[in-house]
Amino acid sequence: MAKYRNSLPQISDGLFLSDGGMETSLIFQDGVELPHFASVILLERPEGREQLKQYYRRYLAIARQHGTGFILDTATWRANADWGEKLGYDAQALKALNESAVDLLIDLRREYERPQVPIVINGPIGPRGDGYKASDMGAAEAEDYHSAQIATFAGTEADMVTALTLTNIDEAIGIATAAKKYHMPCVISFTVETNGHLVTGRTLRDAIESVDAATNAAPAYYMINCAHPSHFEGVLDHDSRWIKRIAGLRANASKMSHTELDESDTLDAGDPADLGRRYSHLVSRMPHMRVLGGCCGTDERHIAAICEACLPQRAASA
Repeated sequence: MAKYRNSLPQISDGLFLSDGGMETSLIFQDGVELPHFASVILLERPEGREQLKQYYRRYLAIARQHGTGFILDTATWRANADWGEKLGYDAQALKALNESAVDLLIDLRREYERPQVPIVINGPIGPRGDGYKASDMGAAEAEDYHSAQIATFAGTEADMVTALTLTNIDEAIGIATAAKKYHMPCVISFTVETNGHLVTGRTLRDAIESVDAATNAAPAYYMINCAHPSHFEGVLDHDSRWIKRIAGLRANASKMSHTELDESDTLDAGDPADLGRRYSHLVSRMPHMRVLGGCCGTDERHIAAICEACLPQRAASA
């Protein structure tokens, strides 16, 4: 039985960390080969599962040291049908891998969770296509497409699902609708370009308000991921109601655009201390932001810097 599915602790209070850029860390720091940027392949082999455990432990140690909660993500961002086909997995194999991803985290939660320091098991869902490009998939098609992965998570001990790196508002609506159907708490995370807008040109405000209107505010909250804070700081109108629906951030380490990142053969790890200061500034203006992690180029150094910069802000707002 899922431990927190009926009452997500990060919604009420406290600071929750998550990990950094899983795939970029594994590829550029650990030398792991991940075809199609898919960390799910590591679940096939004992040595791969051990690599994932060691990766998670770096971040869980930071949360334990600072007494924060933690959102523990499965390695399933690219464990959907289209990407699975590219990787050679059929529907049955994908179901088994998604289930195995959750099982791996159950043991880690038992090892690291402490009273008053909850660890929430989260099932990340990636976009059907490329997270840096526009998609024309409609809401009904998206609901049908993503239902298989969401239904699999619903049958495990996963507490929630999060759709990461979305550019298509209709796809977000479909995912939120499917999650509601399977009684899974859902988070929607959009990515933006350097101008703070979705790649389609639509605004974050439009995206959040459109999904809420179409789903009767089904998502538990929203996040921004896979963009540097400098790309979206200027579009956050802190007096607006929609801003209070954003409760999490997983930013990139680099200030480069998505196109530049896609074409780069090296990892731009940016400046962890500067990223921590930027997070702190955002948290001071958005005290409802409680889930803090990283995306491309970030690792445990960035998460530690973010935690140390933001804990005083969280304490001051408590």
